[in-house]
Amino acid sequence: MKVLKKIIIPQGFKAAGISCGIKRSGKKDLGLVYSQAPAVCAGVFTSNKVKAASLKVCIEQLKNKEARAVIVNSGNANCFVGKRGVSDAKEIIAALAGEIGVAKQSVLIASTGIIGKPMPLEAVKRGIPKVCGELSKGGLNNFAQAILTTDTFKKAVSLKIKIGAKEITISGVAKGAGMIYPRLQKASPKHATMLVFILTDAAIKKSLLQEALEDSADKSFNCITVDACTSTNDTVLLLANGAAGNKPIIKKGKDCCAFSKGLIYVCETLSQMIIDDAEGATKKIEIVVQGAKSGAEAKSAANAVANSDLFKTAMFGGNPNWGRVVSAIGAAGINMKEEKVEVCFNSQKVFNKGRINPLRNKNLLIVSKVIKVNIDLNEGNSSSKVYSCDLTPEYIKINAEYN
Repeated sequence: MKVLKKIIIPQGFKAAGISCGIKRSGKKDLGLVYSQAPAVCAGVFTSNKVKAASLKVCIEQLKNKEARAVIVNSGNANCFVGKRGVSDAKEIIAALAGEIGVAKQSVLIASTGIIGKPMPLEAVKRGIPKVCGELSKGGLNNFAQAILTTDTFKKAVSLKIKIGAKEITISGVAKGAGMIYPRLQKASPKHATMLVFILTDAAIKKSLLQEALEDSADKSFNCITVDACTSTNDTVLLLANGAAGNKPIIKKGKDCCAFSKGLIYVCETLSQMIIDDAEGATKKIEIVVQGAKSGAEAKSAANAVANSDLFKTAMFGGNPNWGRVVSAIGAAGINMKEEKVEVCFNSQKVFNKGRINPLRNKNLLIVSKVIKVNIDLNEGNSSSKVYSCDLTPEYIKINAEYN
């Protein structure tokens, strides 16, 4: 696996990003990815019961055999606007399909932005010819810019992997800084938003692509939280067009494993970029729970701490208040024995099986940009890791004014 210093677009793809007038700031707000050949596609989406209209339409589109394009707007979530939302999403798809000459069934769509405002449909439709006209092999950076909302930087990564005699590329682009607590599920009806778009020129069976994406998302995006708020629009799409010419991956084995490892790396890198750009944050927090009775219990405990406002404000102040850690775990319904639990801040044990150990140097926690919290329940063999951030006055300011 070779991680590239610069973002590149895989073979057979083009991208673009423009301003069509959705954002009052005039910043880019309409992005397009186009595959010159039919691509297979996988997706995972928010588990929020309130789902954006664009997301609902995208889930239906994903059931089709192939994908040729993904159109994304920022500045408007196209959510909770009644039947008009679905109608607008379908009209955008139809307009794009007509402009680039592909079947409507092969166009996917995503939106991010403010909930409850109707999509400025005419502005988007006027922008479609322009964004199509700017499609290029060098357009992925503009696409990455066009999907941002409160983000302060573009999030992108590219790598190359050897599959048989061929070298394939996987590139991922993401947005997300607030309203981040992804609990992604597959598109099946049985099951600030974060948007992620991953492109690869690998040839791979659709069912294996979906399985690899679900596994990668669970190990990355489902392990981060900024504010415990699960978006109505969370979407991760993965397109594979086979342009690299590798022998198609049709079963599990060495090639499938190599592809999956590369995909996990891309997803983990993008998820860490989201936490690094968390709204108003001054500290990145890594929470590890071990010694739990089950993986589900470990994950629940880690999330409980990561999403505790009392804990997050303590971290902002560099306050080693371990009481807020154990309280959050107990509130999540997890049984603990005081004489077994251990809590560490940056490798310093502050609570050890019933005994309190004051932090040796509190100033280190105050100035640390990364805080590692280790909790050992000493009840079993399961563990979980979750990444979060501190809660700051700047986060409140950003979200008090977001409209």
